[in-house]
Amino acid sequence: MPIRMRFTTWRPLATAAVAALMAALLTPATAHAATSSQRESRPVYSYANAIREAVWVDTGLDGDRDGRHDRVAVDIVRPREPAQQGRKVPVIMDASPYYSCCGRGNESQLKTYDAQGNVVQMPLFYDNYFVPRGYAVVGVDLAGTNRSDGCVDVGGRSDIQSAKAVVDWLNGRAKAYTTRTGATTAKASWTNGRTGMIGKSWDGTIANGVAATGVRGLKTVVPISAISSWYDYYFAQGAPLYDSGPDWLSDYVDSPDAQARCAAVQQRIVDGAPRTGDWTPFWTERDYVKDASKVRASVFLTHGMQDLNVRTKHFGQWWDALAKNGVERKIWLSQTGHVDPFDFRRGAWVDTLHRWFDHELLGYDNGIDREPMADIERHPDQWVTATVWPPRGTAATTLRPDRGTQAGVGTLGLTKGHGSETFTDNPQLSETDWAAKIATSTPEKAGFLTGPLTHDLRVSGSSEVTVTATPTTRTAHLSAVLVDLGPDTIRDYADAGEGITTGTDRSCYGASTAGDSACFRNTAAKKTTVDYTVFSRGWADLGNYASLHKGVPLTPGKAYTITLNLAATDHIVPAGHRLALIVAGTDKDLIDPPADKPTLTLNLSHTQAQVPIVGGTKAFTRATSHTTTAPKAVPLKGVHDTNTAHRIPAGF
Repeated sequence: MPIRMRFTTWRPLATAAVAALMAALLTPATAHAATSSQRESRPVYSYANAIREAVWVDTGLDGDRDGRHDRVAVDIVRPREPAQQGRKVPVIMDASPYYSCCGRGNESQLKTYDAQGNVVQMPLFYDNYFVPRGYAVVGVDLAGTNRSDGCVDVGGRSDIQSAKAVVDWLNGRAKAYTTRTGATTAKASWTNGRTGMIGKSWDGTIANGVAATGVRGLKTVVPISAISSWYDYYFAQGAPLYDSGPDWLSDYVDSPDAQARCAAVQQRIVDGAPRTGDWTPFWTERDYVKDASKVRASVFLTHGMQDLNVRTKHFGQWWDALAKNGVERKIWLSQTGHVDPFDFRRGAWVDTLHRWFDHELLGYDNGIDREPMADIERHPDQWVTATVWPPRGTAATTLRPDRGTQAGVGTLGLTKGHGSETFTDNPQLSETDWAAKIATSTPEKAGFLTGPLTHDLRVSGSSEVTVTATPTTRTAHLSAVLVDLGPDTIRDYADAGEGITTGTDRSCYGASTAGDSACFRNTAAKKTTVDYTVFSRGWADLGNYASLHKGVPLTPGKAYTITLNLAATDHIVPAGHRLALIVAGTDKDLIDPPADKPTLTLNLSHTQAQVPIVGGTKAFTRATSHTTTAPKAVPLKGVHDTNTAHRIPAGF
């Protein structure tokens, strides 16, 4: 069915507040009777007159070792009228470490408070939009941040329990108090306990982690560009990312008093996450994918397919695990980098999110569960849908590289390759450098291309590239990327806005008060024209060839076989373009270089790619028949290099 846009132009705050108050006077008796005929919650409650309160929930942990259980601060905005009428409301919850240190959303909003310590500005539009529609919106400060006790442990037990304890409290299974240190308890008598969690990046990661506990009362989660396993945020099969570890991140978000009392926790993070790339119990605790079978909540996830902060491997492995366990799912995939859908498809996002929460938390039969599972951005602001994702008929297709007429410029097809290709790791070069000279023999990469396609070829899902490589040194890193060779106009994901530009005019989504505006700066697609698009990537330390859990020194001159897991995607290589595979060493700014600068020799007869192609081998054969034209050896234009040093899973 068509998307119904909810768009209002900017209005003065006083006018918006008066409008909300007028709407509150029109409260039909059926405002929130969840009947099968009800299709949409309406803004019938006053936002200006909403109840704003704070409680501190007992997590049952003592992370800061001060002799008492940690309490996490929970700021609540909820409609007053249902409570007065004895009716209970569901909850939309965003648990975050960023409410005081860094801000949320494209405008880096922070929580603000009145003299009584009650929240005045709750970041983002959720409270402005959903409170008038009969939802409570809850913002949780993770342990060790803002007004909460405890210590940040970067996705571990403390992080997850910070939010899970709140879900338990909302369902009558945990204690909360009216102050941080007092003894007066607070009951959540105003809610029916039905909770939906939402959040971008670290916030969405917490939603994933809480869902993986199987906690009762959590009905749905909406993870936006979220992590599914923290090892994969810091390492790629042993190859380190970002030149930093989780200890840097915890120090970044810890409140000042947490920094003073959490030295022991900080040291445990350092000890548990060595930069060797070895898998330790620290990472097992922070792997939510392994617990996908416990998930009771539905999942509506969204991710940018060019997200080089929280790489798309995170959504791919989480999605596959959820599918295996029969979890109700919905997905949006954009062309952006690390961007919230509110900032690349605002009207449709608010409308879809509204309908999703109405269905999952209010039980309204609005048909969203019968609509296509996936929305995918093919070109900037041009979207298509898919009934299921990946589409039916998608099959892993074995593609094999082979030598060409010049060194390092080979072919990609179905026939087993022969011979070898050699390249030398150059940490000063990246995937953009490799792809720009894909048709030229250069010492730092080996490239393999199809001829120009005669039909579109759709890649949907996660690929694998298995290589047999002989290094000249005791350490070696490998990269494998899939490239669409051909002209296109795409979102400029390498730009500072990661595919968007932010304007000065505003649009409003919900009601406003003097202290919390529902009006946000509008955005538009930031586009660029390119000659090629890298659309899937994977990296590994060759020393992890035998085990993800532990790397070993290599023996120079010995051949090793390793399979690189490439990030999930959904990309169409159109007719007339070529599909290419590049294998190289360090991908500048995307993985850290090894101790050495090895030369590696690929055994092509033992190197192959497993690519999920819609239509499988038959589709590939059809698209590549009679396409033997050699590529022109001219430099190609792509996006500029991205610098991911010290990126954090935030989004501001």
